[in-house]
Amino acid sequence: MTQKLTILDIAKLAGVGKSTVSRVLTNDPKVKPATREKVEQVIRESGYVPSKSAQAMRGGSAKVVGVILSRLDSPSENKAVSGILDVIYQAGYDAVIMESQFSAEKTNEHLEVLTRRNVDGVIVFGFSGCDMSAIETFGHRAVVIAVDTDQVSSVDYDHKGLIELAVNKLVEQGLEAISYIGVDESDRTTGLMRLNAYKECCERLGISPCFQTGQLSYESAYRLTDKVLLAETQAIVCASDTLAMGVAKRLQELGRTDVQVSGVGATSLLSFLFPNTFSIDPGYYQAGAESARLLIRQLSEPAGITHLVQQASV
Repeated sequence: MTQKLTILDIAKLAGVGKSTVSRVLTNDPKVKPATREKVEQVIRESGYVPSKSAQAMRGGSAKVVGVILSRLDSPSENKAVSGILDVIYQAGYDAVIMESQFSAEKTNEHLEVLTRRNVDGVIVFGFSGCDMSAIETFGHRAVVIAVDTDQVSSVDYDHKGLIELAVNKLVEQGLEAISYIGVDESDRTTGLMRLNAYKECCERLGISPCFQTGQLSYESAYRLTDKVLLAETQAIVCASDTLAMGVAKRLQELGRTDVQVSGVGATSLLSFLFPNTFSIDPGYYQAGAESARLLIRQLSEPAGITHLVQQASV
């Protein structure tokens, strides 16, 4: 049969009413086992695939997860999305991917669209200024990444551990004059938490802190490099690989091959372009996969709020 079957066709083939087929598709427990088996057998033999939008309109599962990124061009978020998609596809879900551009207003608009589409759940990449109240309305059907909240399940990165790993590796190499370039402290995670981790490392190791913060961009780090680069500087720790590339570029221009640079993100392009660098792996892919697994568990068995921290590695 080449013509696409409808729910009415399935009803006729099974000898039942259209409403009965609908109840079978939405797993209505009131359907008699014998009737359910008869309808499901017709569905299997005919190869009928129910429309997800139609299922959603009937109140059933749309088998769709909404994913709201901060930036579509973010290497770190793309790695996390790869993990999300691998898990949800395997579980039989589709994805709707949207971009917030760090705008709370745009995020809320996306959430409204996803609500109207009756998606099963959402995974949102958080950011400073994000309106958590809108996400919280999804309850157990939401998971946020890289943001603190007590109201929704979350997966975050070990921001303190990331910087500690970088500093400790440099110290093990005998380097002590270690500067830092990060993100503005208004960003609570990548900005404030990672800067505080650097300061704590300096205090613990007896190192004089030397740092600057700015925007999360190559250009910002490039401009800030001269402000943390002293004659005795041996290394510069960066809060992200994006910043590390800007720093490495400036050091290359200055001929400072004696300064080692570290970043966060495990971006292969960093070490390829600038051999005198290394990067800490926050586990972006793993965090994405774990957020998807967490959401799917909560969709099948709503429980309490869960907060997970993805461990870093060198």
